Amino acid sequence: MAEERTNTSDELERLFYPNKIARLYLLSLEDVMGRTGVNALLNMAGMKHLVNNYPPNDLKREFSFFDLATISEATETMFGPRGARGMELRAGRYAFSLGLKEFGPLLGMADLALKLMPMTMKMKIVLNAVAQTFDRFSDQPSRVEDQKGRFLYYIDKSPVFWGRGNSTPIFYLAQGIIEEALTWVTGGHNFKVEQVASPRNGDPYCAFAIDKEPID
Repeated sequence: MAEERTNTSDELERLFYPNKIARLYLLSLEDVMGRTGVNALLNMAGMKHLVNNYPPNDLKREFSFFDLATISEATETMFGPRGARGMELRAGRYAFSLGLKEFGPLLGMADLALKLMPMTMKMKIVLNAVAQTFDRFSDQPSRVEDQKGRFLYYIDKSPVFWGRGNSTPIFYLAQGIIEEALTWVTGGHNFKVEQVASPRNGDPYCAFAIDKEPID
């Protein structure tokens, strides 16, 4: 079992997010728990080099999946599973609002043509744009499938399931990003977003089901 964990962590160290996304992640956590809280979290995660020294605002792929997984695991240790869930959902929503929507595939999505489209079409466009953002700028392959009554958002390589013991196998940060993207593109509506596949459950990917009808 120990060797399997090592092999998995080695793989995560070879996969990267751009510095800009890592910076947005840490800034979003700061909005939730404050700079002092983030500093304490980074110290707990063994990442003192990031204390008051966030990654630069560029697209170089230098922030490893392993680093995100370690910070996420430390969040659960510090706040417990329920507290970490709330923290990461809010952080994901804030990360999208703060800067993810400025990435190339998402630029110009608030123009008049988009506003005149049916809601389901808006949802499909923004989900594909979010997937393209991660697919293009990071080592996190993502894709969207349009099904009757719902969309499926796939993440083929996910960082957060390493070393999580028996905790709930949900990528809450990604869920928060998806939720906020949908709220933004539809002018304030909320949708049910549920993780339906996870590597922790033996699935080959992480997947979220998104209902096409709003819950409000």
